[in-house]
Amino acid sequence: MRIIGSVPVFLVAFAVWAQPYPTRPVKVVIPFPPGGAPDLIGRTLAARLGERLGQPFVVENRTGAGGNIVAEAVAKSPPDGYTLFAPSDGPLVINPNVYANVPFDTLRDFAPISLTASVGLVLMACRELPVSTVRELVALSKHRRLSFASSGFGSSQHLAGEMLKSSAGIQLTHVPYKGFGQAVVDAVACNVDLIFGAISTGLPHIRAGKLKPLAVTTPRRHPGLPDTPTFPEAGHPSVTMEAYFGLLAPAGTPRAIIERLHAEVAAILKEKETVERLRGAGLDVAGNSPEEFTARLKADLEKFAKVAKSLGTKAE
Repeated sequence: MRIIGSVPVFLVAFAVWAQPYPTRPVKVVIPFPPGGAPDLIGRTLAARLGERLGQPFVVENRTGAGGNIVAEAVAKSPPDGYTLFAPSDGPLVINPNVYANVPFDTLRDFAPISLTASVGLVLMACRELPVSTVRELVALSKHRRLSFASSGFGSSQHLAGEMLKSSAGIQLTHVPYKGFGQAVVDAVACNVDLIFGAISTGLPHIRAGKLKPLAVTTPRRHPGLPDTPTFPEAGHPSVTMEAYFGLLAPAGTPRAIIERLHAEVAAILKEKETVERLRGAGLDVAGNSPEEFTARLKADLEKFAKVAKSLGTKAE
């Protein structure tokens, strides 16, 4: 035990941790541009946390290298509860397996707080593509090289396409974009044949008749797309995937702060208005404990390590 003046160090630490939290604005970093599912979830949580805790929770959208740059910056932030990370699973469990040099370690550098929501993916076809089912798609691919768009190399949409290629034994040309927004514009314009996207972001384009849904990657049919089969129903049981979103802090953040934030997030995810807002966007509410979140991250890092082997290369 060291002494600072006449006060033991452990008493100084206890005094700091025992201070009310938060006492100033908290930054919530989202590693994606505004408008997508991560942004909707992050802003919904930030607004309610600010109202419940009496301090602004300020959203900051930052992009770069598939979220790697942002994740590294958050991981190196002071572990004091004033910088939080609200990503999808991509930067946390997919990027470490598909990028050659990831500047952070998911399990070492972050303190999980809670999962917040999840969403399956939907495979959508350009309106002009003469297919309405996965079976017809597979048949057409035998005679014509088809392309599929994703929000970037190594994204969940990209890996879903790789799963379909492997399951169906077909060739599809992957066309990566910098985000779903740019990708869906070209899919609607039929500059690419197919696109995987989160159900929440695909629904508006499907409902407007701009894209045709072929199958969803969820274990069960989605309420927003009751007539669209799952991939297992379409004959491809290995093509299953659900993207998820969560809230984390830098590793070393005091346990008292993690528990306080977890309790608040858990309460917010039970609020009728929050549930209706997320479900209205095609998302499923998915809270859990910090320990359960950690176990999920560990399991998925191992899962995507196996899937990533099919890519044959890694992004720099």
